[in-house]
Amino acid sequence: MFNGFSKETSEFMWELAFNNERPWFNAHKQEFETYLNNPFRALASDTYAILSERFTGLDFRVHVSRIYRDARRLFGRGPYKEALWFTISLDQFSSDPDNDGPAFWFEIKASSYAYGMGYYGYPAQMECYRSTIDANPAAFERLAEQMASLPGLRLEGEDYKRPKALKTGYTAGWYNKKYFSLAAHGDFGGDLLSPDLPGILADAFGSMMPMFLFLSKISEREK
Repeated sequence: MFNGFSKETSEFMWELAFNNERPWFNAHKQEFETYLNNPFRALASDTYAILSERFTGLDFRVHVSRIYRDARRLFGRGPYKEALWFTISLDQFSSDPDNDGPAFWFEIKASSYAYGMGYYGYPAQMECYRSTIDANPAAFERLAEQMASLPGLRLEGEDYKRPKALKTGYTAGWYNKKYFSLAAHGDFGGDLLSPDLPGILADAFGSMMPMFLFLSKISEREK
C-alpha cells in the first residue's frame, strides 16, 4: 500500500544525481529500496488497481521502469536513471512492440513530478489518427474541447515543421503533432507526500479516458 513519498525520497534522488556510480549506489541500496523503489512500485500497483476497478471492461497492464540504464545506451551517463516512471496501457497491445497504443503515465524526479496520457504512434498510426479526425471533425472538436477543460493539464508534443493541414478551434493544437501528451507538472512535495496520490492519479486518468479510448481504437485498426 502506498503511504506517500517523503523528503528522504527527494534527498536520495539528489544524492544519486551527484553520485551516479555503482559503489555509491551499492552502499545506499537500502535507502533506494525504502525511500524510492518500494513506495514507487506501491503507487503504480495501487493506481492500476483503482483504475481497473473503475473501468472493469478494460484490460489494463502496468509497466514500471527500473532504476538501471541500458548498459548499451549510457552515452557517457551514469548507470542509474535519475527519474522513474510507470505506464498503464491496454494489454491488447502488449504483444506488438511497435504498437503500444496510448498510455497513462507518471514520472518522479528529485525536484518534480509529472503525469498524464501520451500517444507516441509511428507514422502510419498518426496518419490514421488524422484521417479519423477528418472523417468527423465536429466530434473530435467536442472531444478536444472536453480535454481543454480539464484543470491542470496541458497539451504537449512536437509539431511537424510543415503542418499537415491548417485547423482551427480546439482541434488546431492536436492535429499537427508528431506525438503528444496531455500532462500535468508539479514540484516535489504536496500530493507526492500524500497516501491519496493513487486516487488523485486515477481521477486524472479517468478524466482523460474519452481521449484514451479514441486513440485506442485508432491503434486497434493499425495492429
